Amino acid sequence: MINAIARVPPPQNEPILPYTPGAPERTALQATLQRMASERIEIPVIIGGKHIRTGKTDPVRMPHKHSHVLATLHEADASHVEQAIQNALSVKDEWARIPFTERAAIFLRAAELLATRYRPILNAATMLGQSKTAHQAEIDAACEAIDFLRFNVHFAERLLAEQPLSSPQTWNLMDYRPLDGFVFAVAPFNFTSITLNLATAPAIMGNVVLLKPSSTSAFSSWYIMELLREAGLPDGVINFLPGDGPTIGNPALASPHLGGIHFTGSTPTFQGMWRTVGENIHRYKQYPRLVGETGGKDFIFAHASAADDVDALATAIVRGGFEYQGQKCSAASRVYVPESLWPKLKARVQEFTAELRMGDVTDFRNFMGAVIDEKSFKRVSSYIELAKQGGSEATIITGGDADRSEGWFVKPTVVQLTNPRHRIMQEEIFAPLVGVHVYPDARFEETLRECDQTAAYALTGAVFARDRKAISTAMRELRGTAGNFYINDKPTGAVVGQQPFGGSRNSGTNDKAGSMLNLVRWTSPRTIKENFAPPTRVPYPFMQG
Repeated sequence: MINAIARVPPPQNEPILPYTPGAPERTALQATLQRMASERIEIPVIIGGKHIRTGKTDPVRMPHKHSHVLATLHEADASHVEQAIQNALSVKDEWARIPFTERAAIFLRAAELLATRYRPILNAATMLGQSKTAHQAEIDAACEAIDFLRFNVHFAERLLAEQPLSSPQTWNLMDYRPLDGFVFAVAPFNFTSITLNLATAPAIMGNVVLLKPSSTSAFSSWYIMELLREAGLPDGVINFLPGDGPTIGNPALASPHLGGIHFTGSTPTFQGMWRTVGENIHRYKQYPRLVGETGGKDFIFAHASAADDVDALATAIVRGGFEYQGQKCSAASRVYVPESLWPKLKARVQEFTAELRMGDVTDFRNFMGAVIDEKSFKRVSSYIELAKQGGSEATIITGGDADRSEGWFVKPTVVQLTNPRHRIMQEEIFAPLVGVHVYPDARFEETLRECDQTAAYALTGAVFARDRKAISTAMRELRGTAGNFYINDKPTGAVVGQQPFGGSRNSGTNDKAGSMLNLVRWTSPRTIKENFAPPTRVPYPFMQG
């Protein structure tokens, strides 16, 4: 043990490596991609550190080359969930008793391993399994994941240092306990860093976790578990339960030991989980904490004063809408443009989009890969077909093609819509499809209110303008539309510690991943008062005659 009031190293955002030709990180990544693509691994269930091959398997495929199987995924069933719960509870007290500095050291070591030897491994796994380009993998699986580890340890330290006032002759303390029971972490496919954060943020605060990864990102999730194991995370603190959502979720939510849910995924799924928790509320040993980041219908709103910034606006639409095939909960999917800007902006968007290369992400010249799976491919294809059959109400101005012969490829598509309440302007599509509504310049404020009322979500949004009054008006009218709001920038790319991420309405509980606000949700504080001079007489002074 150490006798010290320790301080964790001050966090800094991990620099993004460029992967330019000849750069050492590019050489290392290409070699790792080649090696991992030539292998076929098995991904087991992990309970208490033991690898369980269940025999119920599912192939893990490359989205951009769906004939190529990267791994065989073993799926958990309800019995494995129960085993994982019992194992987590068996190590819970020991994990909670470990001093914060020792817990912190595990996750800081994981950050350093990821910044060095694991960087090409997790980036390559994300590229091959989730069809991200080298840049998109780098900002996600490397930089954001490293930032979550370093900054969350820092935020936890700040939280633990938050102590109450003490009056004379007393000492008041705040003891930050873990939640009762376990935390159920349910991860999406689109961000490797989110999978890591969903599991590790509660663990940093002393909780035990059941992690259900997305089956379509199980390849990178497996390497997250390997990273944490090598960093020294004790067995059972995070148990790994891949498999079908209801098969894993139903017994987890039915357990009286459910302490919390840390979720990123679809709005209907989270609403269903919330409903189940409500129905089971009498069963739980504590009221579970529900933290969820769900859907988005994120916007870019242009004012006429952005006329001199059309290239910046077009870049924001193309990058915000089509990076990682639009499969970001923050991706720009609806755009509002004044009539005076539209002719020039339309031409630039068409020009920029025409330059985008799409294909195998191991070819570093490509800007886009494939959508994640056949289900996603069919969904976006149905919206493209809706646009094609839209008559005068919908006009495809670029893209509109999809090809599933080799991979699940969808060309970046922009649809102009005369109806601001068209389904493409309202519904989350989660694919490279952007709807554009052109409004009369004189109806700026009315269209701001239309933007506010059109979608049920409130995750991210952006305004482009030079006129400061217009920016102020947009900020006022759109205040409830986005938990992350951008001025003259695309609505994607939140950085841990800089733009804490999360939205409200149907976009989630807005507990702000990447800030101390998220860590607060994973602790159950206990107030302690010590009296150094307790009273020795019952009567109070006012009672004297």
